[in-house]
Amino acid sequence: MPYTIEKVDVFSGGIDDKPGALAAVLTPLAEAKVCLQFLLARRDAPGRGIVFAAPVKGAAAVRAARSAGLTKDAKIAALRVEGPDKTGVGACMAQALAGAGINLRGISAMAQGRKMVACIAFDSAGDAAKARAILKKALG
Repeated sequence: MPYTIEKVDVFSGGIDDKPGALAAVLTPLAEAKVCLQFLLARRDAPGRGIVFAAPVKGAAAVRAARSAGLTKDAKIAALRVEGPDKTGVGACMAQALAGAGINLRGISAMAQGRKMVACIAFDSAGDAAKARAILKKALG
C-alpha cells in the first residue's frame, strides 16, 4: 500500500470547557452526515476549549459546521498522510521536513493494525505544498 498525501482544509472553533459543549458541535455535523477523518478537541484556556475538524466538504457540510460555530481556519494549512504503519515512519517524516527547513505547527498521528494516518499542520499553504513534495519523496 503506497502512502497518500493530500491537502486538508481544517475547520475550527471555540467551545466552553464544560460537559456537552463538544456534543453540541458534533451533533449538527452528524445530522448533516459529515464524516470526519480528523477531530481534535482540547482545553485552550481556563473555561475555554478549541475544536479542530476535517474534512468539511460540500455546501451542506459547511453550513452544518458554521451552525456549530466552526469556520475554515485560514491560519492552518494541513496535510493528511495515510499508508502502511512502519517502525520509524514518524521519524522519517520529521527528519525529511526538518532537512528542508520546514517547521511543523502541529502533528497528530495514529496507527491501527498495519495502517497509519497523520494530520500535519503548517503555518502556510506554501510550507504545506513544499512539505507534500518532500514527504512523497521521503515515503516513496
